[in-house]
Amino acid sequence: MIEQQIAIPTKDGHTATFIVHPERGGPFPVILFYMDAPAIREELRDMARRLATSGYYVMLPNLYYRSGVMELGALPADPNAPERKRMFALMSSLTIPLIMDDTRALLTYAEGQTAANTKIVGTVGYCMSGRYAVNAATHFPESVKAAASVYGTQLATDQADSPHLAAGKTKAELYFACAETDIYAPTEIIEQVKQGMKGAKAEVEIYPGTHHGFAFPKRPVYDRDAAERHWERLLALYRRNLV
Repeated sequence: MIEQQIAIPTKDGHTATFIVHPERGGPFPVILFYMDAPAIREELRDMARRLATSGYYVMLPNLYYRSGVMELGALPADPNAPERKRMFALMSSLTIPLIMDDTRALLTYAEGQTAANTKIVGTVGYCMSGRYAVNAATHFPESVKAAASVYGTQLATDQADSPHLAAGKTKAELYFACAETDIYAPTEIIEQVKQGMKGAKAEVEIYPGTHHGFAFPKRPVYDRDAAERHWERLLALYRRNLV
């Protein structure tokens, strides 16, 4: 595998982006891997590596670069801890338009790389970034062929760019993996997403017995069986569409 970290220029500066792809073959379909709220860490890099071994050019950008932050380190369990309050402030500083600007910059960079095929793109976003992964499919419909939200947040809002309205704006296949117990995406929100996806090339799947964050090995709520199921679904989604 080939790994590198590149400072990719954007409208607002440079985003440090971890890039990994196979040594041989290519050009490879591009996977845009949007981080969750706790930011860049080795756990996410390992997940990017796992994706890349299936034959993809994976890009994991730091979305907090505008605040001069990359890694947050260990976070206390106490929701009122200063470290967690800082994380939520960073998360709130992001918007869909900002991340779509970053997405355009990432794809522009990848276009110049011989190992990357930017005509075939998949996305995945965890937690706060589920909505970014889905919006990439609506903002870049000519290249994004598949998008996955894994226990995404803010999936049904009153805004025009709400993820639950995405099905009519893209031909990409959409996949929503949802935790059964999730204060950030309660049952009524998931039902709105299901209604929005009716008749579309999309699936909304609830993972029984899971909590928000179940796919991350370092989390107390990690569920190995559910995590492996999410990998199975994600890779199958890409195999169907990134060809």
